[in-house]
Amino acid sequence: MTDALRPGQTIGILGGGQLGRMLAVAASRLGLHCHVYDPAEGGPAAEVAARATTAAWDDEAALRAFAETVDVVTYEFENVPAASLDLIESIVPIRPNRRALAVSQDRLDEKDFLRDLGLATAPYATVDDAESLDAALARIGAPAILKTRRFGYDGKGQARIMAAGDAASALAAMNGAASILEGFVAFNHEVSVIGARGLDGAVACFDPGENRHEDGILRETTVPARLSASQRTDAVLLAAKILTELDYVGVLGVELFVTHQGLVVNEIAPRVHNSGHWTQDGCLIDQFEQHIRAVAGWPLGDGARHSDVVMENLIGDDVDRIPQIAATQAAIHLYGKAEARPGRKMGHVNRLTGPAR
Repeated sequence: MTDALRPGQTIGILGGGQLGRMLAVAASRLGLHCHVYDPAEGGPAAEVAARATTAAWDDEAALRAFAETVDVVTYEFENVPAASLDLIESIVPIRPNRRALAVSQDRLDEKDFLRDLGLATAPYATVDDAESLDAALARIGAPAILKTRRFGYDGKGQARIMAAGDAASALAAMNGAASILEGFVAFNHEVSVIGARGLDGAVACFDPGENRHEDGILRETTVPARLSASQRTDAVLLAAKILTELDYVGVLGVELFVTHQGLVVNEIAPRVHNSGHWTQDGCLIDQFEQHIRAVAGWPLGDGARHSDVVMENLIGDDVDRIPQIAATQAAIHLYGKAEARPGRKMGHVNRLTGPAR
């Protein structure tokens, strides 16, 4: 731990949502402080961080003051403007590095990166206008899905094209944003691997979890996932390959489709990930502590699973079920959000279903 942060030093977190909140809690257990920077006031992370700055992404004075109070900076979501990162990085290290962020911010760059690594993805083509969409559909076919290249999440910024006649309305839904067309993948189920890489290059991955979505939002993750021994090994090695190629430091999520032809990468997320929340109660070292360890320059922990787990997201009015859930054997993690809205993640619940199999 020669270059590691010492207890009492500070990690800056860009973004003040629930992932930042859980990172700050994990850091506090290790004796580290967190300073959160977010344009929105009173977010979930600000409630538990040692310090919070509420300022716009283009407020250079605030960004500079923030950077000068911390020893390293990380982020809880991908869409921090490049200019903001440029200013921060001139003062303090950012982990994970800028390449990982750039690759994940643009779906086309991400697909190209994965393809160049020799990994399987859905067929894809860039779309800028009606003519390029028609050409993409002619090559890829329908059904397909049109997505904005940037800023989409939880099913936002995308439109399904079930037949050629849907193309015009799908393109209109993009509101002029640069887009990408992805062909549908015939898959049995989706899994994800949460992997971590330390400052020393060491890699550790958690067991793959099996994901179930509703309306484009993760509803449930079950561990262990339905995978053969070889598929489980392949999934972990694939995640390790991505981490190493990016010279990554921190936790990264890799979503995979399980198909008859093998594993197909859906997307990567350069941060702690919703599908890794099960680790909070299924492992001694969870994904949040693992990320803090990595960006702080500490050795990675052992991510071995001691229990089988089902993680359920509490979305919108699901949070009203808390009194009933509290009466059961379940670990409750709420995010401190005041208002429940449709599609808004309010918390999650982990249920242990037995010792690790």
